[in-house]
Amino acid sequence: MLVIASVLLGCAATRAEPGGEGDVVSAPTPIEAATVEPQLIGYKSTASRELFLHVFNPDAAAFPGTRPAIIFFHGGGWVEGNAQIMYDQARHLAEQGMVAISADYRLEQTDGTDPRTALADAISAMRYVRTHARALKIDPERIAAGGGSAGGHLAAALATSHGFEDPDEASEVTYRPSALVLFNPVIDNGPNGYGFERVSAYWRQFSPAHNITRGHPPTIIMLGTNDQLIPVATGEAYCDKVRAAGSGCQLHLYEGQPHGFFRQSRSKLYYRKTLDAMDAFLAALGYIARNDG
Repeated sequence: MLVIASVLLGCAATRAEPGGEGDVVSAPTPIEAATVEPQLIGYKSTASRELFLHVFNPDAAAFPGTRPAIIFFHGGGWVEGNAQIMYDQARHLAEQGMVAISADYRLEQTDGTDPRTALADAISAMRYVRTHARALKIDPERIAAGGGSAGGHLAAALATSHGFEDPDEASEVTYRPSALVLFNPVIDNGPNGYGFERVSAYWRQFSPAHNITRGHPPTIIMLGTNDQLIPVATGEAYCDKVRAAGSGCQLHLYEGQPHGFFRQSRSKLYYRKTLDAMDAFLAALGYIARNDG
C-alpha cells in the first residue's frame, strides 16, 4: 500500500563573486502529474519510526518514459534536521524532469542513533529506489545522490563506503549513485576533519575522502570560502583525489559565504547561483535539458 502524507571532465575550481545577500514498507504507485507537494513513500520500518521518501514527480506528459532521479539527504550533523530542508532543490529538479526525492533518516536527537545508522538508512533509501525504479518510472542506471553538510556526507559515502549496510538487505542491489551533487559537504571525517571524535572507531571506512577509488561518480561540490566547518582545502583535496581516480569533479567556490549558504532561507541570491551550477552539471550528464537562456 502506498503511504501518502558519461564522466565529466575534471575542471579547476570556479569562484562566484559576492553580490547582495532494513524493512521495505510498501511498493510505490507512481502518479502522472507534476507534484508541488511530495508523495510520501515508506521505505523502512525501524524501532523508533517509519522512514519516508518525499518524492517530487515531474509532469509525466512533459517528461514521458523513464527519467533520471536524485535522492537528497538533509544536513544537521547526523543529529537533527528533516527532509523538508531539501524540498526547494528537489522541487526545482522535478520541474526539470527528474524524479527528485528527499529522504528521511534516523538522527541522534530523534532516534538516539549514531552516524553509522544514518548511513545505513541512506543505503536502504538508495536500494529501495533502485529496486522500485520501474514503478517510480526511474532509470535505475541514472540515480544521483545529493545533500548538504552531513547530508552531503551521506550522499558521498554512498559512493565510497563499505560495511555500513543493514545485514538483512539484498546485497545484490547496488547502492552506488551515478552522480553526486554536494553542498558544503562533510567529506573528511579523519583526525583533522569534521566529526572525528564521534566516528573515531570507524572513520577509516566512513570518511569519503579516505575511500575514493576508480569508478567514483562524477561530482560537483559547492562551498563557501568562509565556511567554518568545511575548509576550501578539503574541497580541493577531494576533487584532486576524484580526478586522480579517473573521474570528473567540479569545485565551485562562493566568496565570503558561510556554511549553509545554499539554502533559499539563507540567501535567495546564492540559492539561485547554486541551482544554476547544479543544473549545468546535470545538463552536461544528460539528466536535464540544457538551458542556455
